[in-house]
Amino acid sequence: MSRIVVVYHSGYGHTQRMAQSVAQGAGGELIAIDADGNLPEGGWETLDAADAIIFGSPTYMGSVSWQFKKFADASSKAWFSQKWKDKIAAGFTNSAGMNGDKLATLNTLFTLSMQHGMIWVSQGLMPSNTKGAQRNDVNYLVSYSGAIAQSPSDAGANDMLPGDLETARLFGERVATVTTKFKG
Repeated sequence: MSRIVVVYHSGYGHTQRMAQSVAQGAGGELIAIDADGNLPEGGWETLDAADAIIFGSPTYMGSVSWQFKKFADASSKAWFSQKWKDKIAAGFTNSAGMNGDKLATLNTLFTLSMQHGMIWVSQGLMPSNTKGAQRNDVNYLVSYSGAIAQSPSDAGANDMLPGDLETARLFGERVATVTTKFKG
């Protein structure tokens, strides 16, 4: 059985809810990056032992949070010894805006995984982009690079749309399927 880890930072709880949905779909383990940008004890060892790592960060000012960036910079120790090479990788994000430059955040997560020599998994869902599409449909925000969600700036994490969370869960399932194909 594949070991999948979802490592994420969440500033206000929205990205955490998304991470929980991704982990549910992937059958994965959650590792939260704390408010100071650090992993819990044993976090690095858990990531090193994983077959797949799914990265998550809110989109702040068109990129990952500074806490996630601190984690990414600290991952240079794993990079130096190529500990994550050929692991499966994927990413997800949430922001207040419908667009919110979330693609820039996914590109940052992609670049991090490419630096580590990882294998990126796309969203793999068809978009909900017809006249009859509703905001709560799966992949309504239409991302191909990774899972994305939108939460109004005055909405709490419990107000996240079920369609966005289902998109995240299905994304986790896809990562698990691809990981099984690659890792057995």
